[in-house]
Amino acid sequence: MRRAVLVSLLALLLAGCATATPAPEPRELAFAAAPEAVLQEALGVLADEGYVIRRADAERGRAEAALARWPGYRVDVTVVPEGQGARASLSATRGGRPLPPHLLDPLLAELQRRLGLAP
Repeated sequence: MRRAVLVSLLALLLAGCATATPAPEPRELAFAAAPEAVLQEALGVLADEGYVIRRADAERGRAEAALARWPGYRVDVTVVPEGQGARASLSATRGGRPLPPHLLDPLLAELQRRLGLAP
């Protein structure tokens, strides 16, 4: 009985130390293109960069891709209609930890170039 109480107390103390991992901060960019085209080109950019598309849902405008080589990033893509165009949002994690959003800028720049919207 005493042992069970001590184990329970220890479990409660350790549970209080656990912290939640913050959600990754997204990097967003608006495009003057149809949401379907933006998502399709985003998947093409990721595939060309060595990512494996794990899930994609065109109706919801969402996709998930994982880098097939080290360091093993995971990128989540969300594309939503916005006015006459679309807004793409990318976020990335590595080992469950969020990555700085500026690492996604090259992917967004390439997406913009492929859509013919680069400055």
